Amino acid sequence: MSRERDGRETGPAPPLVVALDFAEAGPALDLARRLLGRVAYVKVGLELFTSEGPDIVRSLRDMGHEVFLDLKLHDIPNTVARAVAAARRAGAGLLTVHAIGGRAMLEAALEGAEGGADDAAAGPLRLLGVTVLTSMDQAALAATGVAGHLDDQVVRLAALAAEAGLAGVVASPHEAAQLRSSHPPPFLIVTPGVRPAWQAQSHDQARVTTPRRAILAGADLVVVGRPVTEAPDPVEAAERIGRELFSGLAERGGPGGKGTPGPRRSGSGEEGHVVYGAHEGEVVP
Repeated sequence: MSRERDGRETGPAPPLVVALDFAEAGPALDLARRLLGRVAYVKVGLELFTSEGPDIVRSLRDMGHEVFLDLKLHDIPNTVARAVAAARRAGAGLLTVHAIGGRAMLEAALEGAEGGADDAAAGPLRLLGVTVLTSMDQAALAATGVAGHLDDQVVRLAALAAEAGLAGVVASPHEAAQLRSSHPPPFLIVTPGVRPAWQAQSHDQARVTTPRRAILAGADLVVVGRPVTEAPDPVEAAERIGRELFSGLAERGGPGGKGTPGPRRSGSGEEGHVVYGAHEGEVVP
């Protein structure tokens, strides 16, 4: 069990990341407060970050959330290193970079993650390499000039991320099983493109599956946005997806599977942070 800031006990947090896809801080923070203790991470994407800047990361972290900053950085190595360092100072726990940026860029990003801890309250920052966007299918990838099958491109970029030393990758659930066979835990596999069975719309995602199937395929964290944020009752939707994820974990062999890592914050002095996997997926005080 876990305990929220007001002292109420809560159950274990599922391996769920809710994307706070809002244009401004107000509704994002309102939903985040309601989701405390119910999710592993909240995700801040380009729209919200461009609108509100690093302050939104700090606000969510101070609230008690672990923050997944999804910026998909892709630039020259020095620029990426400096941006990563800034993300760590802001308090992000996970950050995305495009694996196709190449090994030099990925290694520079890792240096930035190590060098951004001037703020004593900043915890460790883990980097995820984005492979192929879940909005892309085979035809869309080919139109960019990439030859070969989409799955092969995902495998190549995941291998590059692993060789560079990143904590894991972002890939669609359709590639999760193949990636897991090549990259055992603690390498993280984070899967967007997840839609619950009771939410038929795929929106702009091309490669989608259900939360349960993503977990069974080997995903460590699943990212869900509009099925939660646009639901009549977002908290109920998140809890419903959480139950489906726990069902998948039970089928897979227990919370987190073998060695599944998750959110971890050190030196923050904050209560209610999530430690997923290492302690049976519980949110601990």
